[in-house]
Amino acid sequence: MPPYTSLTRPACACQFQGQIQLSSETPHPLRSANSPGLNGRVKVPGDKSISHRALMFGAVALGETVITGLLEGEDVINTAKAMAALGVRLERWNDDDTWHVHGVGLGGFQPPAQTIDFGNSGTGARLAMGLLATSPVSARMSGDASLRSRPMGRIVTPLEGFGTRFDTSDGGRMPLTLHGAQHPVPIEYRLPVASAQVKSAVLLAGLNAPGATTVIEPEPTRDHTERMLEGFGADIEIGHADDGARTITVTGHAELQAQTVEVPGDPSSAAFALVAAIISDDSEVTVENMLLNETRTGLIVTLQEMGADISISNERVSGGEPVGDVTARSSKLSGITVPAARAPSMIDEYPVLAVAAAFADGTTRMQG
Repeated sequence: MPPYTSLTRPACACQFQGQIQLSSETPHPLRSANSPGLNGRVKVPGDKSISHRALMFGAVALGETVITGLLEGEDVINTAKAMAALGVRLERWNDDDTWHVHGVGLGGFQPPAQTIDFGNSGTGARLAMGLLATSPVSARMSGDASLRSRPMGRIVTPLEGFGTRFDTSDGGRMPLTLHGAQHPVPIEYRLPVASAQVKSAVLLAGLNAPGATTVIEPEPTRDHTERMLEGFGADIEIGHADDGARTITVTGHAELQAQTVEVPGDPSSAAFALVAAIISDDSEVTVENMLLNETRTGLIVTLQEMGADISISNERVSGGEPVGDVTARSSKLSGITVPAARAPSMIDEYPVLAVAAAFADGTTRMQG
């Protein structure tokens, strides 16, 4: 099978045929009957955060990483294209919908022949900057209008500590050229503001720097990077600073080994099916193989506090991540106050929480 140097998004299975015609005739009244309850089992698309990381970590591992359940959305496909542009061979096997990433090892990237376009993927761009920061190559990086408008200073500043050089556009924005450190040095970096992407970029840069690189975060953030790095064989330790802040230390030059990765279902996508069941009569819906990382389950905790009947079964660990089957049933909800500290674990689910709150008795206040 040829290298995936050019990737395309899968075509939509839904097509519209014929034409839509607007009638000038007098409209007739329509009646809508109540539908029966929602019942069944649902599989949602793979989690985007884990999909990005599976491709990238497979790219710098030794051997062939096999990924099932990869989210094939535009952002993740752009990450796959970026890895291909850096000399990594990727294959998508259509017979079983698996992705095969033939890793080049740490420091094994090749200089890209042209600008790497990340589209709208801030995650893909920032994590790739971390991997490239301590690789002896230069790369021009850009994205769409939205990504080009976002300042990259919070990523550039810590990566410069490794010896990486950047030529950025006005305001520290993309397009930018990254010159990987020829002789990287490890760093200790305290995040001024909690950020999973900045943390991840620094840890990924530390993979190819000699010695220990430590990130100190003021409050816990999504820990997918730490979990997956450990699964790929990185030398990583979690601890706490004297002030209680969480510390993550990676010791560089540990060879990563290819893995088989099953991407669990995205909690943000699952939220709509779960809430729909909760607010509908005579309903019971189960979302299979859903990611249950505690940094991503704030909505489930909140719905349960509101009175939702939610249960979890078939709990297990896959690729270092807790997963399980989540069942939601018709429930009578009551309004609550959602604490600000919970916001990071449900930041993408506030819109669907607002729907649930509209069906709850009393007032729901969302802080943070």
